[in-house]
Amino acid sequence: MAENKVNRNYKDTVFRMLFQDRENLLSLYNAVNGTVYEDVDGLVITTLQDAVYMNYKNDVSFVFDFTLSIYEHQSTVNQNMPLRDLIYVSKVLQGQMKDQDIYSSRQIKLPTPKFVVFYNGTDEQPEKQTLRLSDAYKKQLEEVELELTVTVYNINYGHNQKLLEACQTLKEYAQYVAAVREYVKEMPLAEAVESAVDSCIRQGILADFLRKNRAEAIEMSIFEYDEEKHLKSEREIWLAEGIASEIVSMGLECGLSKEQILHRLQTKLNISEQTAKEYFDKYSKEPVRI
Repeated sequence: MAENKVNRNYKDTVFRMLFQDRENLLSLYNAVNGTVYEDVDGLVITTLQDAVYMNYKNDVSFVFDFTLSIYEHQSTVNQNMPLRDLIYVSKVLQGQMKDQDIYSSRQIKLPTPKFVVFYNGTDEQPEKQTLRLSDAYKKQLEEVELELTVTVYNINYGHNQKLLEACQTLKEYAQYVAAVREYVKEMPLAEAVESAVDSCIRQGILADFLRKNRAEAIEMSIFEYDEEKHLKSEREIWLAEGIASEIVSMGLECGLSKEQILHRLQTKLNISEQTAKEYFDKYSKEPVRI
């Protein structure tokens, strides 16, 4: 029998696949909002089909109890989330209101939007943080006329215990991710994911889901881990480039010799002499700030 293959144009994530299940999604809604709803019939899924972030789909959007919830799972806290959610919610509302006359004098009632990011990357992050659209404004005003806030929850296992305990699927997802990371310390990635899946099934962690979707879950997990590692590497390179540029430009401004600047580059960035020379050659050719 041919295995189901993940669409090559994008990747789903294990998180999104789990919470496409309406029972799981309602449980997550209850955990976030402190409610105890049980009837999933009121859930109206509004997830956009063309929303892709970093080569994979990681969003879930739905209306329930007059609330438009836009949830996203990320392994990196993205400071542009308020802007992305502004664009996202505009598209969702446009679709929801397509049969309404927005030019009518009668006010159109809208579901109350709520934006949440579930973070489980390896960088240290607080239990909970708020990202604001207004923080991106070039001109800061006392009163903001357009604001959008995104709540970011750290769902790494051991964080936000109350939230995780309120949603069993979210808790088990956090345990599964933690298991993958532990096995990766001991063996190659593909083998580590296989071992994590086997271990979780034995322990009853996402057991039914992993049995039913084993091949796809393994493929998605390998992709997600590789993508997370790539993003972290890119951030580290970007940070090193910025520091190197500053060391070289400041060194030249202060009249330091090439040898002194190379020494600072090696010491500050813990890099080889060859890499330090490459940074020096790259940034010494840039105009010196006045």
